[in-house]
Amino acid sequence: MIKTTNLKKLYTTDEIETTALNRVSIDVDDGEFIAVMGPSGCGKSTLLNILGLLDQPSSGEYYFRGEETSGYTEKERAALRKGNIGFVFQSFNLIDELTVYENVELPLMYLGLTPSQRKRKAEHALERMSMMSRRDHFPQQLSGGQQQRVAIARAVVADAGLILADEPTGNLDSDHGDDVMNLLTELNEQGTTIIMVTHSPHDAEFASRKIHLFDGAVVDKAAERNFHV
Repeated sequence: MIKTTNLKKLYTTDEIETTALNRVSIDVDDGEFIAVMGPSGCGKSTLLNILGLLDQPSSGEYYFRGEETSGYTEKERAALRKGNIGFVFQSFNLIDELTVYENVELPLMYLGLTPSQRKRKAEHALERMSMMSRRDHFPQQLSGGQQQRVAIARAVVADAGLILADEPTGNLDSDHGDDVMNLLTELNEQGTTIIMVTHSPHDAEFASRKIHLFDGAVVDKAAERNFHV
């Protein structure tokens, strides 16, 4: 599904140049559950943004399902994201003015589906997340765990083959956090590829493989321990 070769991401100001990613080369197969780990500022979220086609590398190659995307325009990246990639964020990123149902339905409106098609898919996603009974509630009427369930429903509603999760349990207590991790595991078992950024060794144990970053580069686990991560 994913292959990167020597990805670099530089941020430059008038006074300093910062290397966020340094020659990152990874492969992710269909159906994997990957945990990306490392200390704050090591490049985890930058990598996730590039893999999610929200940003582009300064150099290197990124192949998504065989397409080399590193030189794509924003319009081309947006077109490839639609229906292919779902996002789950630590802060949920739900729209407060929309109901649960409307939040989940929103991605489908950009795919040109009919109202009946959108209804069927949105209700199915909410049922999978056990949130149909809250379909007419607004996000602020829900607990954190419920909001994250809605966010996951929104991520999977278009049948995306890849979910990118950035600290998905970061704002949840341990019980709700485990509920979310179990949901992600179920989705993975049903064939969805998941790449999750996490600081949590507990959450990382749900993944089938771990990628460790330090100072923007991939390191092995032994090296990460040596860096006191």
